[in-house]
Amino acid sequence: MTTSNHPYHLVQKSPWPVISSLSAMLITTGLIKWFCFYTMNLLLMGLLGVIMVSTQWWRDICREATLQGLHTLKVSTGLRMGMIFFIISEILFFFSFFWAFFHSSLSPSMEVGAVWPPTYVDSFNPFQIPLLNTAVLLASGVTVTWAHHAATENAHTQVLQALTLTVTLGVYFTSLQAMEYIEAPFSLADSVYGSTFFLATGFHGLHVLIGSTFLIFCLLRVHLAHFSNNHHVGMEAAIWYWHFVDVVWLFLYVSIYWWGS
Repeated sequence: MTTSNHPYHLVQKSPWPVISSLSAMLITTGLIKWFCFYTMNLLLMGLLGVIMVSTQWWRDICREATLQGLHTLKVSTGLRMGMIFFIISEILFFFSFFWAFFHSSLSPSMEVGAVWPPTYVDSFNPFQIPLLNTAVLLASGVTVTWAHHAATENAHTQVLQALTLTVTLGVYFTSLQAMEYIEAPFSLADSVYGSTFFLATGFHGLHVLIGSTFLIFCLLRVHLAHFSNNHHVGMEAAIWYWHFVDVVWLFLYVSIYWWGS
């Protein structure tokens, strides 16, 4: 490793993949236990494990990129390609939700009244909180693009300001969505409408939380001067992910909130 003359990063043995897999399994089984037996101990163990692994794994990657110099041009290209393929897999993940929604809405069954939304479901007004959330996410897309351009020009103060605004808008979006869920006139159990609505918007909200956490780590790394104008792959990955979240929300708003209501 120390005497090689190739640009690749041969990673050392790490416990984090195994622990993260076990933690993910605990989360899924913990959810089932919570739904069936109303106990959250297994779920909390899984969440604690994921938080611990995420923190330690990000710490190791930051050390490799900034202190050990292991993220060469070849490695950075591989990381970018990996992020692109990950976003493509996320697109296919959400495609399944849209498929379920349009399959049910374009030909509603007799069980839901042969109309969409179902006769007993009072859907949201798309021009109230959903429209505000759309404006918030579009504004966050502008601020995160500002952060990217500022990073390419080594304007670290502007990067800090732009990322702080983006994280604030992300937290505001999550707060509005939580308030929307609390005041929802229907639930996950209200036929296929409630199932598709809460699955699609709920998983999008989870992705907003993940993206906000990703940007918070980038904000911390900018504060520690880990990025330069030609070496900021971690920030690029977070920004691509955030743009993906923005685009998915536009499709959700147009199809589920607007057309579907």
